[in-house]
Amino acid sequence: MFGGGGMNPRKMKQMMKQMGIDVTELEAEEVVIKTADEELVFSDAQVTRMDAQGQETYQIVGEPETRELGAGDDGGDESTEAADAIPADDVAIVAQRAGVPEDEAREALEAEDGDLAAAIARLE
Repeated sequence: MFGGGGMNPRKMKQMMKQMGIDVTELEAEEVVIKTADEELVFSDAQVTRMDAQGQETYQIVGEPETRELGAGDDGGDESTEAADAIPADDVAIVAQRAGVPEDEAREALEAEDGDLAAAIARLE
């Protein structure tokens, strides 16, 4: 992290604490980084959160699986992709709160890019 060389890890942790740096290991099951072209999916990654003077930094150690985004866009089934993008639980919540059928709730969620509160407001 700081290139402590042969420094004792306990000593390193003590020095970081004196400098106001708090390091926490997170029990992450999966980490996903989305870019314009792909997703990097880290399974069983080692994740460390470092808080230094209110600024949080995350370190991910592991081998990612790369997934391309937009595969099959030419002549693809956009309605299926859009339906998959909105979780069924979200559709049910919006339908219940707004008192509308699920197909109307799904349309509102799609129009609001998945924002539950905006979709409910749109339907009320």
